[in-house]
Amino acid sequence: MIHPPQPNLQTALGHELRHELAITRRVLERAPTEQFGWRPHAKSMTLGTLAGHMANLISFLEISLQGSSFDVVTGKRGDNPTTTADVLARFDLNAENLHKALADVSDEAFHDIWSLTHGDKTLLSIPRTAVVRTMVLNHLIHHRGQLSVYLRLLDIAVPAIYGNSADEGPQG
Repeated sequence: MIHPPQPNLQTALGHELRHELAITRRVLERAPTEQFGWRPHAKSMTLGTLAGHMANLISFLEISLQGSSFDVVTGKRGDNPTTTADVLARFDLNAENLHKALADVSDEAFHDIWSLTHGDKTLLSIPRTAVVRTMVLNHLIHHRGQLSVYLRLLDIAVPAIYGNSADEGPQG
C-alpha cells in the first residue's frame, strides 16, 4: 500500500491555524466595546482584557522564531486594545505576521528548544512545535471558549465553533 506524502509541519500547522484563527475572529467580532469592562466574576478577566489577550497571544509563534528565548520582564509586548475594532486590527496583524513567520520556518527549526523566562528564571523550555500547540493553539482555543461563555451570559449570539451553536449553524 502506498501512502501519500505527509505534509511538513509548516503546511500541517498552517492549515490548522488558518481554520482556528477564522473561527476565533468570528467570536472576537461579537465582543462589544461597550461591554469591555464587564466580567462574569470578580476573579475573571474583563471581556476587553480577554479579547485583547486573545489578539496578542497569537504573536507567540512569531516571537518564538525571533530567538531562542523571550523574557517577559524585558520583552516588548503589545498594549491591550481598547475597542472591538482595535482587537480585530491587532488580531488580523498578528495573524498575518504568524503566517509570514510560519512560511519561513523549517521543520528542523520547529524541533529547536525555545524558552520563556522571567528575568533569570526559566518558566518553560519547549520545542517550537509545542509553542504552536500549547502557547498558541490550545491557549487560544481555551480563551475562545471563555469568551463564548461571556457572550452567552451577555445574551449575545454565539457563533458556530465546531458545528452548530444555539444561535447559528456552521459557517462554510
